[in-house]
Amino acid sequence: MLSGSSLMFGMLGFTFIENYGLIDAFYMTVTTIATVGFGEIHPFSAAGRLFVSVFIIYNLVVVAYLVSVLSAFIFDGQLQKIYRMFRTDQEIKRFSGHVIVCGFGRNGRRAYQELRASGARVVVIESSEELMKSITDGHTGEDYDGEGLAGGKIFTVFGDATSDNVLKQAGVERASALITSLPKDADNVFVALSARALNPRLKIIARASLKTSESKLLFAGANSVVMPDEIGGSHMAKLVVRPEVIRFLDLISGLSADKLRLEEMTFEQLRKDLRGASIRQLDVRSLTGATVIGMRTASGSLLVSPPMDYVPTPGDVLLVLGSEEQIQRFEVAFRHLEIK
Repeated sequence: MLSGSSLMFGMLGFTFIENYGLIDAFYMTVTTIATVGFGEIHPFSAAGRLFVSVFIIYNLVVVAYLVSVLSAFIFDGQLQKIYRMFRTDQEIKRFSGHVIVCGFGRNGRRAYQELRASGARVVVIESSEELMKSITDGHTGEDYDGEGLAGGKIFTVFGDATSDNVLKQAGVERASALITSLPKDADNVFVALSARALNPRLKIIARASLKTSESKLLFAGANSVVMPDEIGGSHMAKLVVRPEVIRFLDLISGLSADKLRLEEMTFEQLRKDLRGASIRQLDVRSLTGATVIGMRTASGSLLVSPPMDYVPTPGDVLLVLGSEEQIQRFEVAFRHLEIK
């Protein structure tokens, strides 16, 4: 833009002051800007010499400005930041089956940590670059698109999560799930509506502050709605009336130092040679130390402490509780490994 305005300014000056034709005016403008000094087509008038002097000073200022901008990009890290963001965008385009977290406030951050701890690949959508920078600087001392909160790179798309283009940039059409934890319920409704339209198979978990927003979010396409304030109040009350139950739940949720892990395994993930065996025959506790505490059947009903003679069928999901080591042994002993 600056070079174009300089070219136009020079051609107009040479045309009206020195009465040059279009080609001659263009030639003199280019040679003056380039400082090659080929000389005048004909001697300048006093007004022409004054114009050329001003024109040269103007172009020196333009060049100095361009040099300062380029220096800022190189030395202030702007060019490197743009390159990192471009590289991140290219990496996200290769993601499939990942989870998108919209909003990186307290709830979004906690969801991100849990997902990363479970080995899930996560893409964050956040409108505030300063927020991401302050969070990651506090943990790693690096920039917002450096090494992340729970280890590993935080793949971040900066923008408004209610925008279809931003959701597409985060790979919503290839994602397996989306968590929207924006501060405003109306924004979460809009995200759920847009995400559902872009990916009908997407699992959507939405945050709500008001009870009246729950039905709207479900209608917009959310599979589940979570109200943190309501859960927090209930949790505090139960610490008074049933403290040991809550302490046990804290073990499962990871809020306690000696945390337990609650894992699920579908019938299809079970080793093929174990399909058709009853809970008793699987003998999970003796082999791994973990315990089968529940079963979600294919019909949707939940069995707590399923009968020992119950035989899992296609569509069933085993719920297993144990320490981290016990669950790892369970995974090794019972999970079907797909050979690709």
